[in-house]
Amino acid sequence: MRLQLKKYLVGHKIVSVEVKNRKTFQGDETKIIDAKIIDTRRFGKVSVIDLANDYSILTHVKLTGQYIYRGPNLKNPSRLSSKVTGGVPGPHTLVIFDLDRGGKLYYNDVRRFGWIRIEKTEDVAKEKFIVKLGPEPPVTDTFTGKNLNIDLFSQILSKSGRPIKIVLMDQTKMGGVGNIYANDALWLARINPKRKANTLTEKEQKNLYDAVITVLKAGLKYGGASELAFVTPDGTEGEYQNHTLVYGHEGEPCENCHKSVIKKFFLGGRGTYFCPVCQV
Repeated sequence: MRLQLKKYLVGHKIVSVEVKNRKTFQGDETKIIDAKIIDTRRFGKVSVIDLANDYSILTHVKLTGQYIYRGPNLKNPSRLSSKVTGGVPGPHTLVIFDLDRGGKLYYNDVRRFGWIRIEKTEDVAKEKFIVKLGPEPPVTDTFTGKNLNIDLFSQILSKSGRPIKIVLMDQTKMGGVGNIYANDALWLARINPKRKANTLTEKEQKNLYDAVITVLKAGLKYGGASELAFVTPDGTEGEYQNHTLVYGHEGEPCENCHKSVIKKFFLGGRGTYFCPVCQV
């Protein structure tokens, strides 16, 4: 999402902002009128659009939030995904950013759990949600937050007696690892999701660290996973859901060991997939 927002928005100027839902939009939209978009950043699952007037637009799309761009930087756009319920603008369009040169940036959110916040750029890194984020696996060279190296990863695991999958998804321990990717990384590293994090050997820690980076890079390569409501700003779906390693493969043969089928259970309220033979 960040990569496409950068591609389509940088260079545009915000002409006006139409706020249809005040619970979603926090801050004074007049602060960003006539401001030029100069960059995009990301902290965990929070995207940041930086403006030339030293203000920024922070967004957490949560479960069903969607940014959709239409304008001169996207010529001949593909047909909108059916996951953009009601289209744009539509009944679930909560904010519309009018851009120069006829551009539009729509924010849709069926469940309305997501939020958009206007802040001074200098205050972004001090935002409470961002301060709490743990370091992130180094999957790109443009990340501006705290990087997670193998030594720090090992320290985090060694200090927790919680199930390893829960630790991977705890955004205060490490940022950016969602449910689908946690499932796939654990399968790739052949580690049971229920294993206590502090029981992993040094070799298992290294294998899991490498596996997390591998699956996150694959997620970026395929444009994210559009299992639920996620779409990219060009209005199309990501493809990672078609390339998952174990997530969503319940009842299918394990491609690691070829000795069992994938099982599903719930851990921490989230669907969890694993092989009972090779993930011990």
